[in-house]
Amino acid sequence: MSFKVLTLNNISVKGLERLPRERFEVASDIGNPDAILVRSADMHAMTIGDSVKAVARAGAGTNNIPVAALSKRGIPVFNAPGANANAVKELVIAGMFLAARNICEAWSFVRGLKGDDHSLEEAVEKGKKKFVGFELPGRTLGVVGLGAIGVEVANTALNLRMKVLGYDPLITVQRAWQLSSAVEQALSLDDLFSRSQLITVHVPLNDKTRGLVNETRLRLMKKGGVILNFARAPIVDEEAVLAALDEGHLAAYVCDFPSVALQGHAKVIALPHLGASTNEAEENCAMMVADTLRDFLENGNIHHSVNFPASVLTRVPNTARIAIANDNVPNMVGQISTCLAAGRLNIADLLNKSRGEVAYTLIDIDGEVPAAVLERIRAIPGVLSARLIQ
Repeated sequence: MSFKVLTLNNISVKGLERLPRERFEVASDIGNPDAILVRSADMHAMTIGDSVKAVARAGAGTNNIPVAALSKRGIPVFNAPGANANAVKELVIAGMFLAARNICEAWSFVRGLKGDDHSLEEAVEKGKKKFVGFELPGRTLGVVGLGAIGVEVANTALNLRMKVLGYDPLITVQRAWQLSSAVEQALSLDDLFSRSQLITVHVPLNDKTRGLVNETRLRLMKKGGVILNFARAPIVDEEAVLAALDEGHLAAYVCDFPSVALQGHAKVIALPHLGASTNEAEENCAMMVADTLRDFLENGNIHHSVNFPASVLTRVPNTARIAIANDNVPNMVGQISTCLAAGRLNIADLLNKSRGEVAYTLIDIDGEVPAAVLERIRAIPGVLSARLIQ
């Protein structure tokens, strides 16, 4: 069995090399693809054909993908969590130094000086007092969101001899093991804002996080605070931040999302979305998502999906595998088993997982699976997709 993969952006060659040419046809112009590989292309207005079984993003955020609509069709959406964590972490740490030492303003000042070396030296000595900053050791950094990036930022800040507060009510066991025990748990967002001098956000954009950094929470910070946003622009209320900067309550806002309102503001450092813009991050994301996509297409296994449950079942030798996505309602496995029994098919192994409104089942079957049995499974009310993996 071979698979067709449509690419909507340039994907790192190192990632594409993980899809063997004898089994995968990969191109930016291909008909009836089995899967779509994407980076930043907006898929919301795109017609996604019936042949598509999966969408994989070589990055972390999936705002450019119609995840909800794909879930209703039984199509998993994959991403590459943590693959760009080091790249983003480095930029966040750089952002703290830029803000603490007024580096951008000072650099701009020097670039604007005219005259010979003597007059330049005089101007430098006279002007440098305008750029007096502060040192990071002993300062308190608040980290909102302790996923792959947040954990790396928190641990690195500790190594800079900062005090670190963390807040994430949904932290996973895996990330908790990776987080230094020296990171103090904030009791709430308000608690974190009231005790932090620098705050960095590392959460996905959704209805709960939109405007998370707002006027009310900014007022809780002590005067001279710094906000860093390398997650998503709407997580920070831009108007509230600008007002706090103009009033002198905030010292700086460092972000990866320029806007007309932010552009040119003396206390704003707005970078051109550089968070994951390193060769290493692009390669890591592409390799991770290619491996994930391959395992799904070849074995039905699910890793790193934003809408489907993690589901990994070791293949039983000499069996056929059926992968089924369905609404998470009672008696679905019973109805599927009834269809298999009616076809006199024996179940060698079975895995059933659920996540929210979606459930996913992998079944290894002894012998061949007639097409008629698969059609009967697809006809069960609530089944979103079903495919046979030889």
